[in-house]
Formats: sequence, C-alpha cells, structure tokens
Amino acid sequence: MPTDLDVYAPERWVDDTLFRPEVREAYRRLVAQGWTDALRALHPGERIYTFWKYFRNAFARDAGLRIDHLLLSPSLAGRLVAAGAERHVRAREHSSDHAPVWIELADDRGAPGGGQPVKAVRGNPGGGSRGF
Repeated sequence: MPTDLDVYAPERWVDDTLFRPEVREAYRRLVAQGWTDALRALHPGERIYTFWKYFRNAFARDAGLRIDHLLLSPSLAGRLVAAGAERHVRAREHSSDHAPVWIELADDRGAPGGGQPVKAVRGNPGGGSRGF
C-alpha cells in the first residue's frame, strides 16, 4: 500500500507486511524510476480500494485496501485516458475479494481510427482473481 490513502484505518496496518516501510519504499523507488501509478495519476486524492476482506462486513463498511496496481511505463503514461476499479463486481454473490481494476489507453497507431481508446482490465470481470 503506497500511502495511507490506500487503506482504510492505516493505523491498524502498521505491522502488516503490505504496510511495512521497506515495502512502501520499494514502491516509491518504482515510481521514481519513471513508472506511473495509473489510478493515482487520474484520481490523486480519492480513496479507491481494490480489495476487501470477507471478515467483519468489510465490503459493506468500505473498509478496504488498494493492493492491485497498474503501473505504466513512460511511453504508455502519456496515453492514459481513464482508470478505475469495478467495485460493483466485488458486490456480486460468490465474487473474489478483489475488484477488477482497469485502464484505458489512447491507441497511438497511425492507422485509420488511430487515437481511439483501448481498454485493459486486470482481474476477472465475472469474479475470481485471474489477471491478464
């Protein structure tokens, strides 16, 4: 979890592996190398979660975490059009504890129709945790 904004009640996660300073620093190093966090780039101050435990009614309370990240190389970052998390998929019966996250990139090919958005999804829109 890169920042406190990426977790409900960050004080409860201080001793968790995902929240350790060295893990957060490793994420910061990736971003410093030029990788762009697609969700944060378009939604800098918004709480967007991608995971909710099945315990203590976490999903209904929106007590989640953002642990699914789409990092874009510098060549792709400039083509970022939209990004989001499909929270409603997580609400389905027997769904995964993760919500699919997605990005939309402008198509930079010079062919007719170039510049049209192309959507990429991480996660299984029908539920489950399979990525692309």
